[in-house]
Amino acid sequence: MIPEHNQSGVLPPFLPGSTPASPGSMAPYRVSLLHVAQRFGINEVRIRILNGLVAYRSQLRKEGISAGFQWVDGSFVEHSERVLGRPPGDVDIITFAQRPKQYRDPAIWRVFVHSRPDLFDPTQTKKQYLCDAYFVDLSTDPLFLVNQTRYWFGLFSHQRETFLWKGMLEVPIGADDADVCAFLDGGGEYGS
Repeated sequence: MIPEHNQSGVLPPFLPGSTPASPGSMAPYRVSLLHVAQRFGINEVRIRILNGLVAYRSQLRKEGISAGFQWVDGSFVEHSERVLGRPPGDVDIITFAQRPKQYRDPAIWRVFVHSRPDLFDPTQTKKQYLCDAYFVDLSTDPLFLVNQTRYWFGLFSHQRETFLWKGMLEVPIGADDADVCAFLDGGGEYGS
């Protein structure tokens, strides 16, 4: 379930009527990408961003990156049209995933990552897919993993300009997104 925006135009950091001490009611909220599309695919710009996200996820899966999840955030999950007076320019994504078997060796993985800036360089992913995308390797040392999670959660759970505490979404990466494609091909909410 994706909660309604609060009065500040952001997803609440925890469900209304609950407390941050209740882990099940705290962000990131686990949802399907179809629910994200149905909720946020409200205009042409957002549908274009969602199509980019679907294409990005498809490329990750083609490379065998499917065991994990993504945090979805940024102005894309905010009511930016009302609060900022403009639609979002992209979607912020953190992919938490295990390396595919063929890349278990760290040296092979590093070569692969450097060979695919379209998947691992945020400047390129933003240009190609409208995704400000980052990757956290779940196959890495636990201490590094905890540090990376702390960093990204701290960054994603607050607005950059106002420092307002806010919520985010979590979607599984393994789904093939056929239902999302069908929804977007139908024009989403924009086409209704």
